[in-house]
Amino acid sequence: MNEEKRLQRRQRLMDNRVYQTMQELSRYMDRYYLDALIGLIPGWGDTIALVCVVPFVYFSLRVIKSIPLTLAVLNNALRDVLMGMIPFFVGDIIDFFHRANIQNMQMIQGFVDGDEAVIKQVNQRAWQSAIVLVVLLLLIALMVWALISFGSYLYSLVASIF
Repeated sequence: MNEEKRLQRRQRLMDNRVYQTMQELSRYMDRYYLDALIGLIPGWGDTIALVCVVPFVYFSLRVIKSIPLTLAVLNNALRDVLMGMIPFFVGDIIDFFHRANIQNMQMIQGFVDGDEAVIKQVNQRAWQSAIVLVVLLLLIALMVWALISFGSYLYSLVASIF
């Protein structure tokens, strides 16, 4: 009976519209390299990629109701954004190889399937994820400041030439 309830819960989670949206986002953003292509749009690419993480955060926090999983998803997504912000196409190249959405989907799938190894790993790293999350937010703010400063410098340089 307990196994039957677990299978019913698993099927209900997999039938959830947000779950299906996450699967589609993982496919398009990472398998079809849309994350890397969107990243080519200066300033907006990484913002759009970060917005695509919202269903993962919602599902892990509101549907699965796991704060450690939510921290791990956010940690992974912000790391992807930070790497994508590296200038001169380096970040865009990294986006071709770092597949944050697929990694997030694998963690969520582990929770949906009741995979004890995934659940244990995510729970053990909850504090680490929280600390890394704060550091990543600070680094992203620093990177935004640096990119704006660099853009202003380039603008003033070009404006002085003409």
